[in-house]
Amino acid sequence: MKNIFFYCFFTFFAFSAKASHTKNNDSIPARAEDVSSIENIVNAVYDVISGDSGVKRNWDRMRTLFIPEGRLMATGMKPDSSIGYRVMSLEDYITRSSPFMEKHGFFERSINNKIEHYGNIAHVFSTYESRHSLTDSKPFARGINSIQLMFDGKRWWVVDIFWASETDKTPLPQKYLP
Repeated sequence: MKNIFFYCFFTFFAFSAKASHTKNNDSIPARAEDVSSIENIVNAVYDVISGDSGVKRNWDRMRTLFIPEGRLMATGMKPDSSIGYRVMSLEDYITRSSPFMEKHGFFERSINNKIEHYGNIAHVFSTYESRHSLTDSKPFARGINSIQLMFDGKRWWVVDIFWASETDKTPLPQKYLP
């Protein structure tokens, strides 16, 4: 009986995953170079969110990088010193981030990536630095983006990005620095 339950569960899951994936038709095609490799799709995400103040981001390009159900999640310390998180859809992230990025300028770049890859899934621990301008001598923030990716046989997709910023209590470990 237990084996039948697991068989039915996994069969249902497999068909649900396939049905869900067939919805991934891009209305705007992704740039082939953006989605051709793990490194390229990670670089494309950083490229889209980066730009000077007054510059609108190419959110349509960002949409081509994520699965429709993709999520972005931030974690960090709340004012009461407890740890919290915020889960956003891609559209939530765009709505929340656009005004700040366009007003203040925002450049984020990877300074080190640790890639784990198995079959059609990949995980990238991407250490980042954030600046308001490319000419800033020091970043105003550093942290780690934990990026989950999926290869569908043709291209890479971002499934989710979960990040934490460096703090005095949580400095970046040496193993994640260049």
